[in-house]
Amino acid sequence: MKLKMTLAAAALAACSLSAQAQTEIQWWHSMGGALGEWVNDLAKEFNASQKDYKIVPTFKGGYDESMTAAIAAYRAGNAPHILQVFEVGTATMMASKGAIVPVGKVMQDAGLKFDQNAYVPAVAGYYTAPNGQMLSFPFNSSTPVFHYNKDAFKAAGMDSEKPPTTWPEVALAAAKLKASGHKCPFTTSWISWTQLESFSAWHNTEFATKGNGMRGIDARLSFNTPLHVRHIENLANMAKSGLFVYKGRNNAADATFVSGECAMATGSSALYGSVVRNGKFAYGIGTLPYYPDVAGAPQNTVIGGASLWVMSGKKAPEYKGVGQFFAFLSQADVAAASHQRTGYLPVTKASFELTDKSGFYKKNPGTDVSVTQMIRKTTDKSRGVRLGNFVQIRTIIDEELEGVWSGKKAPKEALDLAISRGNEQLARFEKANK
Repeated sequence: MKLKMTLAAAALAACSLSAQAQTEIQWWHSMGGALGEWVNDLAKEFNASQKDYKIVPTFKGGYDESMTAAIAAYRAGNAPHILQVFEVGTATMMASKGAIVPVGKVMQDAGLKFDQNAYVPAVAGYYTAPNGQMLSFPFNSSTPVFHYNKDAFKAAGMDSEKPPTTWPEVALAAAKLKASGHKCPFTTSWISWTQLESFSAWHNTEFATKGNGMRGIDARLSFNTPLHVRHIENLANMAKSGLFVYKGRNNAADATFVSGECAMATGSSALYGSVVRNGKFAYGIGTLPYYPDVAGAPQNTVIGGASLWVMSGKKAPEYKGVGQFFAFLSQADVAAASHQRTGYLPVTKASFELTDKSGFYKKNPGTDVSVTQMIRKTTDKSRGVRLGNFVQIRTIIDEELEGVWSGKKAPKEALDLAISRGNEQLARFEKANK
């Protein structure tokens, strides 16, 4: 009996030691619903693949909420190891010297093979410093695409295999949908990202000076050109006619497309996973619409989504675990599975090639739209938008354009006000980070 008790105690002690030997890595993220399940599955898969480290994912609310929480936690000395930050927070994270450890350094210090050229250039380039060092891991990058309900198209007498590719065609399709009884023919999520930022790049036009902030923190907003004004005027006219229905800020409109309430929507390519899982209609994906009379259009769309930043102040063995996790996420089969499950862009060239060879794009038409929109050759005007205080600028744009959708403000007036208010934010950021 004593021998049995001794053996049992020894076994418990061994279990306790092995549990203690596992290094925990805290990962704060903003993925809810189907995407939250994806994040949890990735953590489980990595944890099961080895015994030294345990990734602990924690949902911290929306992107802006998780970023605010992490800043407070960093100041209090208990920041997570890994923080998911949306693309508009990139300039702020870059400026927070001392708070982050560049991902390139993390991988190098962990003794892991790390080739920046293995990552999709349009994605990796956005998160790379002027000196060529990759600062964050391009985890879930998206780009805006055109989502449409094929069943609604058929009911309105339209070809369900031919989505509109230009803005005049979108207006015509919306009119037919409305005539067939649809109360929400077209909507959009992330107004600034889809209708100003990506709209600008897609038409090879600047959203802000200095290459949209890529060439310096003294950039200023410039989205009140005749082309921008014309587009917002067209959307305002569609809103008055009930062809465009504004459903709220950020991704509030996504749910209205998935439910079938709205028949067409511009939004993140990452809406794909949710529609496939929850949509009760035949689903199509098209390219972002453009104006055919604009020279150089379409060019390429810009990055959205988020990347993973490594916070400073942790122990060397913990950083080694972070490096191992990033190496796991970069594996071609893991990255390809993530891309196919979510609609986010493939992280590496190998994961794109693997997906292509598997026949996934042929079996699921439209799933390659986000990739083809992003891999076109970029120009100084279309590499992406990297501005300080960008979260606040987007809120200002939402506020001003809401005045347009409600009929209280003229499009030119709203854009001019958004620029003057936004430039105050840029001047403040420039002053604080000189």
